[in-house]
Order: sequence, then structure tokens, then C-alpha cells
Amino acid sequence: MRIAMSGTHRVGKSTLIEDLGEELSEYRVVDEPYHLLEEEGYEFASPPCLEDFLEQLRRSLDLLEEEDTRNVLFDRCPLDFLGYLLTHEDSDAFDVEEWLPRIRSTLKTLDFVVFVPIEERDRIRLPAHEDSNLRREVDEKLAWLLLDDPYDLGVEVLSVHGAGASRVSQVIERLKRG
Repeated sequence: MRIAMSGTHRVGKSTLIEDLGEELSEYRVVDEPYHLLEEEGYEFASPPCLEDFLEQLRRSLDLLEEEDTRNVLFDRCPLDFLGYLLTHEDSDAFDVEEWLPRIRSTLKTLDFVVFVPIEERDRIRLPAHEDSNLRREVDEKLAWLLLDDPYDLGVEVLSVHGAGASRVSQVIERLKRG
């Protein structure tokens, strides 16, 4: 199976993927584009600019296209970056239609996406310096992209909730169904 984690920042995606990596030893974990780009010397603006999210989208798509093996867990999904791009203050400079064909074809390489939404009681405390409104906007945009599927992307989505062990169990149960 090829599975990508999706969600706004500080919802527990990385923790979930670490826990799944321990539970599913036959799976390989692919780090999120932000960390990979940083390791390669890419310098992100603070706060991230539109180009930073475009670069992460490119890298996310490349990772899905390059990695053709089974049993892979991707930390982040291309739709995460689409969510950030569509909510960015400079979003009018982003042409979503230009990217949709590649996003559609690349998402078809995934068996499903695990969506980790913001929960009523946050599992991870948001530092005071981070923009909680942006986080909520991106979460809402991701729910729209993943669950409402306005662009007919056709990707299966498993929305997980609860504490870490419960989230892991929900993914494992989905894997058992094939």
C-alpha cells in the first residue's frame, strides 16, 4: 500500500507516521518535503511565501512519482500544499487549474490518504507565535479538498480522530481491509 498523511501543521501527522512506522516494520517512511528541501539547502521565508509552498508541492509530487514501490508511508500529501497555497495571502497569484492534471495523476499512485483534522481539544499545543487562524483556515480547506473533492481528484480518504493509539488502530483496520 501507498499511504500519505495529510493535515495542517501541529495536528499529529508526524507522530502518527512515526507510530505507524514502528507498527508496520515492512513499510518505509518518506519524510515531508519541507525537511527534505531544508536538508538540501533550500531556505524558507518566515513566514513562508507562496514560492515556498509551490516548491513543497513540486517536491511532494516528485516524491510520489519517483517512489514506485509498495509499502510506503508519505509524511504529507500534495493536497496539504494545495491547501496552504489556496489560503495564502497571495493565493490570487496561484493558478490551481495549471497544477490539477499533475496532482490528479500523482494522487492515483496512492491507495489512500489519512486525513488528520484539528480536533475540538487540540492534541498538540500551538505555540503563541503561530497563526491559529491560518491553521484553522488550512484545516477547513483540506477538509473541503479531501472530503468534498471539488476538483474530482478521486482519492480515498480515511479521516482519523482521537489519541495516538486510536489513530494508529484506525489506519491498521483500514489496511486489513486491503
